[in-house]
Amino acid sequence: MTIVDDIAADVRRGLAERKHREPLAGLAGGLNIHGMPRDFGAALCGDGVRLIAEMKRASPSKGWLCPRLDAGMMALRYARGGAAAVSVLTERTRFKGDRADLTAARLATELPVLCKDFILDEYQIHEARFWGADAVLLIASLLSSDEMRAFIGMAEGLGMAALVEVHTEAEVEKALSAKAAIVGINNRSLADFSVDLGTTLTLRPLIPDGITVVSESGIRSRADISALRAAGVNAFLVGEALVTSPDPEARLQELVKG
Repeated sequence: MTIVDDIAADVRRGLAERKHREPLAGLAGGLNIHGMPRDFGAALCGDGVRLIAEMKRASPSKGWLCPRLDAGMMALRYARGGAAAVSVLTERTRFKGDRADLTAARLATELPVLCKDFILDEYQIHEARFWGADAVLLIASLLSSDEMRAFIGMAEGLGMAALVEVHTEAEVEKALSAKAAIVGINNRSLADFSVDLGTTLTLRPLIPDGITVVSESGIRSRADISALRAAGVNAFLVGEALVTSPDPEARLQELVKG
């Protein structure tokens, strides 16, 4: 069993409790309490470097990264540094996230916010919108083609975007069959957490024009971004390099503006 399998098991256990505490009908009444959804997909297109700046307190492979993370303040720093969007890790056990961070990030800036979690149930999509997310992450390795198609449709029905994360050729095929409009190529293997930017270079040619492609994980320099842009990548998700920096705003400006 991999770390991701363990995380998925934890998520399933927590879901039952959350559904009991806050039934879906209760969430449905407040989906736009923090404002109407912002256009995450549009934020990833256009001139210049389109960077999704991620915030996370910890990771399963490296432990604590930013234990004193203030989501609202970090979102402000990301906005000032030139981020196109913000990603918030909300998984509690291994990443030490909190769904309240979504709300804090969304209220602090005008940037669209991605809920990055291990989504296995339609309840989590409604939950993400309730807490202020404008987009959700769907991990291809955890979902069947039918589940992915249904979850994409559900997110879009709520006014959100879905970022479908892939790591292998088979997962690219699954994402395309599910009609994903935004595909994130994760350079990190969820089996052993090793990172290889070559994953993006290998998988990018398999994705047709018209689909927004995001490269995720392991991006640490403007040279990395330049190489990936030359390969046809539209946007980039960067987290660890920012949350471990003493000056995330300046670090972000280096990546975005060179």
